[in-house]
Amino acid sequence: MTGIAYATNGATPAVPEPLLGPYILFGLIIFIFYFLLIRPQRQQMKAQQDFLGNLKKGEDVITSGGIHGKITGITELVVTLEIADALRIKVNRGSIQSYVADLKKKTEAGKKQASG
Repeated sequence: MTGIAYATNGATPAVPEPLLGPYILFGLIIFIFYFLLIRPQRQQMKAQQDFLGNLKKGEDVITSGGIHGKITGITELVVTLEIADALRIKVNRGSIQSYVADLKKKTEAGKKQASG
């Protein structure tokens, strides 16, 4: 045992300092995930909630199932859609996806880009 004590010659071994590199890299990854994934998704959810909050009678809408109809009645949770003459259905307010006019705009824009 005394041989080891003489081998160090009384000097204390150097203690490595903690490296900040892995912590900085981890923080950078979290920062990137926030701005590329989490923040845009929150903005999209807020826009959808605003859309659902501003629905009014008489608007033509599309449900998430692809049903086109005109709003004839609205409550806090349920929307009544007229999908044909004297044919009405009730759907959850959250299942309304967009306005029919928005779909037409997207379709026309897609045709313009495809033609050139």
